[in-house]
Parts: sequence; C-alpha cells; structure tokens
Amino acid sequence: MASRSRLTPVLRRVTTPGLRKSVPAVNPTVCAARCISSTTTRRFRESGTRSAKFTTDSYPEIKRDSRFAQLTKEHVDYFKSILGKESAVIDGVTADVAEDDIEPFNLDWMRKFKGHCKLVLKPGSTEEVSKILKYCNENKLAVVPQGGNTGLVGGSVPVFDEIVVNTSRMNQIRFFDEVSGVLVADAGVVLEAADQFLSEKGYIFPLDLGAKGSCQIGGNVSTNAGGLRLLRYGSLHGTVLGLEVVLPDGTIVNDLSRLRKNNTGYDLKQLFIGAEGTIGMVTAVSIHCPQRSKAVNVAFLGVESYEKLLEAFIEAKKQLGEILSAFELMDSQSQDIYHRVKENKRPLEGEHPFYCLIETSGSNSEHDSEKLEKFLEDIMTKEIVTDGVVAQDETQFKSLWSQREGITETLGHWGGVYKYDLSIPIEDMYKLVEDVRKRLADAGLSGETDEYPVVDVVGYGHMGDSNLHLNIAVRRYDKKVEEALEPYVFEWISGENGSISAEHGLGVAKKKYIGYSRDETTIGIMKQIKNLFDPNGIMNPYKYI
Repeated sequence: MASRSRLTPVLRRVTTPGLRKSVPAVNPTVCAARCISSTTTRRFRESGTRSAKFTTDSYPEIKRDSRFAQLTKEHVDYFKSILGKESAVIDGVTADVAEDDIEPFNLDWMRKFKGHCKLVLKPGSTEEVSKILKYCNENKLAVVPQGGNTGLVGGSVPVFDEIVVNTSRMNQIRFFDEVSGVLVADAGVVLEAADQFLSEKGYIFPLDLGAKGSCQIGGNVSTNAGGLRLLRYGSLHGTVLGLEVVLPDGTIVNDLSRLRKNNTGYDLKQLFIGAEGTIGMVTAVSIHCPQRSKAVNVAFLGVESYEKLLEAFIEAKKQLGEILSAFELMDSQSQDIYHRVKENKRPLEGEHPFYCLIETSGSNSEHDSEKLEKFLEDIMTKEIVTDGVVAQDETQFKSLWSQREGITETLGHWGGVYKYDLSIPIEDMYKLVEDVRKRLADAGLSGETDEYPVVDVVGYGHMGDSNLHLNIAVRRYDKKVEEALEPYVFEWISGENGSISAEHGLGVAKKKYIGYSRDETTIGIMKQIKNLFDPNGIMNPYKYI
C-alpha cells in the first residue's frame, strides 16, 4: 500500500516556497535534459583484468572471405601518400606497433569482440575517405567504418584483418541555423560536443545516450541509435534531414539537405540510417534540432509491481502530456548491482521491486512543476507508487539520472555482460526477464559464488518506446550460458511479434538471428540492396545480413 506520509514530504519539495521547483536549462554547464552526463566516458578496462578473446575464436564458423586481398607495403604506402600525417595512419603491416596503440580500434568497449586489424586510417575529409574507399574497392581490401566504437553488437570492430577507417579527425561543425535549428556536422563530431555547441545556441541534439562522451554522430546515424530522448523527439529516421555518404567505389553522395520537406524522388538517406556502414560510409549529417527546454524536472519513483508501473506510465502520458520527455524503467536487480558497485546512497528509503525515472521538459517552470505535482499526488492517492523523490538542484538532477545511466557500466564489474536490446509489446515486456532468470537458475548457471558464471539477470530500458534492455551480468563469458540464452531469447521475442534489435543494430552478434524479426522476402531485398551498392562486399563484412 502506498504511504501518503512518506510521499507527501517528497511532494513538498516541489510546493514549499523557497525551494527550487525545476532546473533552469539556460546555462550550457547545467545538466538540462542530460546535457552533461553524470556517467563517465566509456574506457577500456586495464589489461590486467579479463583478457579479450578474438571474435574468430568466439565465432569459429565465420571464415575469412577469400575475395579479399592481404595488405602489402604497396597498399600502406598509398594510404600514407593520401593522408600525409603520420598520426593519421597506425601501421602494423610494415612496422612494429604497440598493442596499446591499435587495440582500441580492434576491441569493443565490453571486451567481447576483438579483431586482427593491422592498419588504421584516420581521414580528415570526405575527399580522403573517397580516395581510400575507391582504392580499397579496386584492390579488394575489406574496410570497417568506425566512429567512437561504443557499439554493443560487434559492428564497429573488425573480425579479421579489415582496415579500420576511423572518423575521429572529421570533427567540425559545418553549419548551424539559429532560426530553423538545422545543424550540419562531420560524422566524427562527438555527440556530447554537438549537444554542448547547441546548448550555447539554446538548442538541443535530439538524441541522448549514456555513451555521449565517446560516441560520434556518424556512428549514431549508422546504427540508428535510439537512446533517452526518443519518447520526446522521435527516431533519427525522422530528425535527420540529409546525409553525405561515400559509396564503396568512392562516389560521394551529397544529400545534405537542410529542408524539412523535400518530396522529390526516393528518400535515399533512409537506406544509410541504421545500415551499420555496410553500403556506404557516412561522412556528414544534417539534422533538425529542437529548442532546448527552459525548465526540466526529474522524479524517481519506487513501484511494487510491473502492473503498477504500467499504470504509472499510462497516467504519465495522460497527465503530463506534452512535457513528458522520458519514462525509464529499472528493476530492483539492476539497482542492486548499481549500488553494490558504486557503494553510494540510494535515493529512496528501502528497496522496491521496480523503479521509474520520469523527466519533464518545457518552457514554463511554474506550469510544469504544477503538472508534475498534481500527477505525483494523483498516483500516490491511487496507490500506484510507493515512494518517490524529485530533484531540487543540478546535483540531485545528475544523481537521479545516474541511477539509470550508470547501470550499463556497473553490469560489467564482475567480468562481462550479455546484452539484449529488444522491442516487445509493453504489457509483456518484463516477462522475458523473469523467464530468462528462471531458465538460468534452473540450469544451475547463476549463483553467489565464483563457480557460477552468472551474477544476475536484470531488466531496464525505455518504457516509453517499449524497449527492454535484458542484461545478464557474468563473471566470465561461458558457452553454456550462451547456449541457454540463444536462440531461446530470440524465439521468445519472435513469439511475441517483437524485434531482436530495438536500437543497437545487428553487427556480428545478431546477424544470423535476423530471421526472427524479418521474413525471407524482406531479407532478400536487403541483400539485393547490399549487392547493388557493394558488389565486392568490402564494406563491414561478416555482419548485418
């Protein structure tokens, strides 16, 4: 039963005179709408911890494509002649190179996927990318386009000895219109840097991720990243106005439209959004950015059941309407792990089976706070929530968001994590977590001591988008765990008419399971598109479809 005596003091934090009712979002250093993340940039763990297996060892069924040539000194010399700067080429083909120099390009941040790349190229312009891809296509050299390398399915790192073409030097803002909010920027601009630039202009980037301090907008577009703002601003398929893309043969497609309406022919940019660099390499993005909200509120609530959580979401949509910008789900297991690792104080007294984080953002502080207050009073009176807290300053704002954004980092604390990014009809979304938890327990794979590979099974995600992150925290990657999970998880999803990838993409991890979400006709058309754009198959091979 909801405790009015416990929740009322929380509500007074909003209504009592002299206390701040919301967080103004006019200063770019303020954490308005998560402009500055409370989570740290993703870094590789020290090499003294768990060593990473090569992807070729983890997936022995993947064989190197015999069409691709082996790199030679002649190839390397050509690339050096194009790029000029020594720092633009990491050459492990003709020279000895330190493992620490090339490993960040070979290894994903979870240390689950690792390639054998010996050559990293860092072009500084679209023209340099064009020359690189044209030469690679003519000489049958396989390529992996790479941005910030924060992906979760092995799509941004090589499998064998593919050349990594990294966009980190392509990091300029090309254009911004302060009237329309249209931003044009290089693919290598870091997401957080783009958002900070926009903050100074009174605008916001319509995408937000926990990895914002590392990920690049070209990679975001190439994976059709969803993130924390999708509920309010929609997907990149709607906000991206145009793209500049280099095709495998070196052709530059300049479709950097700044128009919100352009109904002239096929909308080709949509092919490259979410294509994971398999048919071309995104070099610049034109995107529509909304005004930054001047008033932001965050509430963190404890709930006794998933059914109550659904009720809270329904009421939030009804009562908060146009100012609702995020509704994030967390189960008790995800919060337990977060606090075990961080060793910090919980925002609520006691523990609850479920938690939700609700964010509102609008233009009128008084109006928004009043709506939020009435909403909280209503769901308390109806006994939908058990306890809650509302942020009163920037420190509390960041602290509450860290309860959600910090989960991803802490799950890998014991050694690794199996991550599933899924779209499921919302009424049954959490049932999968319960079923997987029981399945692993029944198989004798989860427990408190080191003999068990599984630490715990957790569920969290974007409830506003019916997007569940099913994560299995493990002490080590284990074949028995993988066999218990796959294809079971994908069969479960298929039975619910869900999607095996809501926002992370396919990469290596989900390539062979695409049939659980797409029929043969659709997959066949995708393969035709791939063959049309990339007949030699050099772009990000062994992945996607």
